[in-house]
Amino acid sequence: MASASRDGTPGKRRGSGTNRSSSDKQNARGKNAAGKKGAPSGKRGAPAKRGGSGQQPSSRKPHRKGSSRVDVESGKIRLNNSKPARHQVAEVEGDGVTYVSDGMRLQKVLAAAGVASRRGAEELIAAGRVEVDGEVVVEQGLRIDPNTAIIKVDGARVVIDESKQYLALNKPKGWHSTMSDEHGRPCIGDIVAERVMAGQRLFHVGRLDADTEGLLLLTNDGELAHRLMHPSYEVPKTYLATVRGEVNRGLGRELRRGVELEDGPVSVDSFALLEVNQGKSLIRLTLHEGRKRVVRRLLAEVGFPVTRLVRTDIGPVALGKQRPGSLRVLDNKEIGALYKAVGM
Repeated sequence: MASASRDGTPGKRRGSGTNRSSSDKQNARGKNAAGKKGAPSGKRGAPAKRGGSGQQPSSRKPHRKGSSRVDVESGKIRLNNSKPARHQVAEVEGDGVTYVSDGMRLQKVLAAAGVASRRGAEELIAAGRVEVDGEVVVEQGLRIDPNTAIIKVDGARVVIDESKQYLALNKPKGWHSTMSDEHGRPCIGDIVAERVMAGQRLFHVGRLDADTEGLLLLTNDGELAHRLMHPSYEVPKTYLATVRGEVNRGLGRELRRGVELEDGPVSVDSFALLEVNQGKSLIRLTLHEGRKRVVRRLLAEVGFPVTRLVRTDIGPVALGKQRPGSLRVLDNKEIGALYKAVGM
């Protein structure tokens, strides 16, 4: 029986043959949607259907993983997070890099060392910023032995051994540059006692006499420590010295020319007069000598005994505003600069 509408006219039966097919309805809906300006292309959040002349290009960014092409330009400006490394036993030979068939892929080694993500490491390689055994590597996927290969990014070697420690100590006056003292006097071993008890084997790079304050490096990197202390590498050290007497600027010329001490001549690399006040002078001098009490002996020899001495810099590492008795971990840039200073 036919259903009736509100005005009394008979309505169509549901399911009668006069109904349009489902495909016709879909086509009609598509035409209506296309004819309306600004009409949505489909359900909320659904992407536009592919195909058809009126299709809008997709604004979705292709997934990075889907691209096999390495972006060289990104590699040229990519941030380098590499940490400088310990001394490695492999020596650079004329033949360049040695590849190992069952080794680790270079980009994986860089990623494991924290230089960048694996994709980022590929970009660094493509940009020519990575060296292995003195040879620039730009080919992807080459396998090396990370335990023997010398890997550098932007000229700085990459850390492989995370157990290496590099610390800066502001040694207070009256403390001795020893890891223990048989007379019970305060020494730098007391400051690092907890680290030593935790299994870290630390030793100081050079010494400061008990009355001298300032920067002292501690590490467990034996090769770096050896080179920093060896006179042939001439690592500069800077001091602030308060001396008795009013220094004139001519003293700088005399110290640069050299002064004869009982164990040989010594000269400074740079000199600056900072302050003269009430019979005392504050000077800054830089020299690469490492002989015992050399600064005190040098200034006493020219007639200006030292009343206070502070070491402020060792090569590229500066004491800054570090408070007396405190330790800080050297950052990657400082460690890399130390390696560079001694040719590692």
